[in-house]
Amino acid sequence: MSFLLPKLTCKKEVDQAIKSVAEKVLVLRFGRDNDAVCLQLDDILAKTAHDLSKMAVIYLVDVNDVPVYTQYFDISYIPSTVFFFNGQHMKVDYGSPDHTKFVGSFKTKQDFIDLIEVIYRGAMRGKLIVRSPIDPNNIPKYDLLYQGI
Repeated sequence: MSFLLPKLTCKKEVDQAIKSVAEKVLVLRFGRDNDAVCLQLDDILAKTAHDLSKMAVIYLVDVNDVPVYTQYFDISYIPSTVFFFNGQHMKVDYGSPDHTKFVGSFKTKQDFIDLIEVIYRGAMRGKLIVRSPIDPNNIPKYDLLYQGI
């Protein structure tokens, strides 16, 4: 399903997307096209893209194509999903130590739709961090890896 969503293949394209998407949530999925979990997430993103078109724009970013952002967002697990609104990085409290990105795939389409709605409404009110509406049992658990410390 990754062929249904637009891809950003270089740093310049990612920069342009972050700067140019206005009044919508920018969703950047960092991962690989041939990874099974990425394909599962891409399926959910592709199926919800039309429903969320008034609130969100979704792009796929290959971690090998844009190592600058892979390092900047500390993408050590894939897929990782990062959210922006009007050029501002949106953080989400998932009940985990890392609020900067969602790691793994969403369990259901509705989980992703609910999350985008909460981010959109919070961003429209000027918030930079919002609380995740996703059931904690549906959020993948992982340990943070600190590299090079």
